[in-house]
Amino acid sequence: MFTSLKRFRPVALLCAALLIGFTPVSSAFADAGPPEVSNGKTALAAKHADVSVGPQYDTTHVYVASADLDAFVTSFVATFGGKASPRAVFTVTPTPSKTASQYVQTPVGMLSVFGFETPIPYPFGNERTGYLVTNIDQAVKAARAAGADVLVDSFDDPIGKDAIIQWPGGLTMQLYWHTKAPSYAPLHSVPDNRVYVSRYEADNFVRRWLHFSHGKVVSDTPRADAGVIGRPGETIREIRLESGFGRMVVFVTDGKLPFPFGRETTGYAVDDLAQTLQRAQAAGAKVLFAPYGSASGKTAMLEFPGGYIAEVHDGR
Repeated sequence: MFTSLKRFRPVALLCAALLIGFTPVSSAFADAGPPEVSNGKTALAAKHADVSVGPQYDTTHVYVASADLDAFVTSFVATFGGKASPRAVFTVTPTPSKTASQYVQTPVGMLSVFGFETPIPYPFGNERTGYLVTNIDQAVKAARAAGADVLVDSFDDPIGKDAIIQWPGGLTMQLYWHTKAPSYAPLHSVPDNRVYVSRYEADNFVRRWLHFSHGKVVSDTPRADAGVIGRPGETIREIRLESGFGRMVVFVTDGKLPFPFGRETTGYAVDDLAQTLQRAQAAGAKVLFAPYGSASGKTAMLEFPGGYIAEVHDGR
């Protein structure tokens, strides 16, 4: 239900890796073999319905201390634009808890922000993203068929149902469904869900995610510039995926990541990176990693009040 900032799914709050195999040409797929694809998609995907709705309904879950919630939301909106829902206190877990929550809607992606006033029940707080689905039961079934574990079975909330699932490699996310379907305009730019996995699980994860999401491989670069994750002069394997759930960039790593890489869950595409960084700093955010240029453009890392870390890149 939550992820960086807990799931407070869009409506809920409105309503009440890099194999950093930094190795020569060693393939991250060496252990499992590449996903079986046809026209960029896995053959398995056709066995279950596509339950995605659209990337404008995907929310990054952000958890901050309750005392930092206002400062974080104000800084994030000042940086990227958009608006936040009114702040309210809810129970967003299947067991007793209370959290102040807000839904933040921006042109570059959505957030569900949580400032818990009680201890956070396990495993909430570990999920990084909330994905709206057309049917929660079908979605959980499809995820199980694709190889995901169900950490929290579907449960009711004030406006629908939720479940928490986990994929091979450790990626945890929330699936949610609303009793009354929401309607949001498309995003100005679709953010990247940034995933770090080991070479031992990379192919396994990609294959299973494509099965579930009905997605496709956009690119699979075995020797990408590792400077984008703070290791200039080395190479890593970088896999880019797209589906009805939006974009995902998979870094296949050896886990030896300099701070703050691996702490971010989302990468935001902006029209002008320099101006965005200036706005962010004026709004109280810190630049943790200065702009780094690679073949895919420039990337930087920000930390907002409350500790939320995000990647920002040139969307042009």
